[in-house]
Amino acid sequence: MAATRFAEQLNAQIGNEFAAHNQYLACAVHYDALTMPQMAAFFYAQALEERQHALMMVQYLLDTDAAVQIPGVDAPVSEFADVVAPIELALAQERRVTEQINRLLRIAREESDFASEQFMQWFIKEQVEEVATMSDLLAIVTRSKDDLNDIEEYVAREQGRGAADPTAPPAAGA
Repeated sequence: MAATRFAEQLNAQIGNEFAAHNQYLACAVHYDALTMPQMAAFFYAQALEERQHALMMVQYLLDTDAAVQIPGVDAPVSEFADVVAPIELALAQERRVTEQINRLLRIAREESDFASEQFMQWFIKEQVEEVATMSDLLAIVTRSKDDLNDIEEYVAREQGRGAADPTAPPAAGA
């Protein structure tokens, strides 16, 4: 069974992941409205990925006989000044999630909850990738904000989704 303190914080993180899902949906809709299908598709995929992270956490709690509580989330930011703003927000969000994931790992260690510590390792790796992706995207979009086609070409070329990660934890409902 997961340590009580860890399980409580993982339940809170489930809410954070669903909030990130909603925020990425709002970003996708923003780009869809600008007729930027590559950027929209990128953020729709990011939204699904965040949802999947939440469901991985749900499955872990189920597997460890811990109570699962799906928290409510606040509405996402849905109005943006320009094409750069959603990515600035996304990068800040990924940095915040990295801090949250690190805090969960710290709690697992403090509680000597070795299974939970191991579970969190995949999320640590994932956050390194997410911050790097958003940092790169922000650099490109900032540089090309006056040429939307350049942005679209970059995303089409560089942000293709790879194969599923076989090391990823199982997700509830999968």
